Amino acid sequence: MTRKQKRLSVIAGGLAFLGAATGLTFYALGQKASYFYMPADLTIASLQPGQRIRLGGLVEKGTIERGQGTTVAFSVTDNQKQVKVTYTGILPDLFREEQGVITEGTFRPDGVFVADSVLAKHDENYMPKEVADGLKSKGVWQESKSD
Repeated sequence: MTRKQKRLSVIAGGLAFLGAATGLTFYALGQKASYFYMPADLTIASLQPGQRIRLGGLVEKGTIERGQGTTVAFSVTDNQKQVKVTYTGILPDLFREEQGVITEGTFRPDGVFVADSVLAKHDENYMPKEVADGLKSKGVWQESKSD
C-alpha cells in the first residue's frame, strides 16, 4: 500500500466509526423520546401499546380522588376532551384543580393513563410551555397581563 492509500483507509475507517456512533446515538435518543399530547390530540394519534408520552392540560375540577397510600386519580382536560389519570407517588405542592399539569407515562388497555411523573405549574405566572401553547391554540387559556 502506498502512503496515499493508507491515509485514505484511515480516513474511511474514521468516517465509518463516526457514522456508526452517530447512528447509535440517534437510535438511543429515539427510544427515550416522549411525545407531548393534549387530550383532544389523542383521538387522532396512533399510539403503540406501552408507548411513553407526555399528557398535558388542566386538572379538571372535582376529579381528584385520593386512593390507598399515595395513589391519586384525576382527570386532565383541555376543555374539549378529558383523560383519566392515575399516579402513585408524592404530588408537587402546587398541584390542584384547574391548574396546568404535565404527566408522563403510558396508557393501560382500559384507556386510563398511568403516570410515573407529574409536573405542576410553578407559580402564579407560569404554565408549562407545551400546555400553554396547546390551550392557547384551543382558545381555553390566555396569559395574564402584568403591569
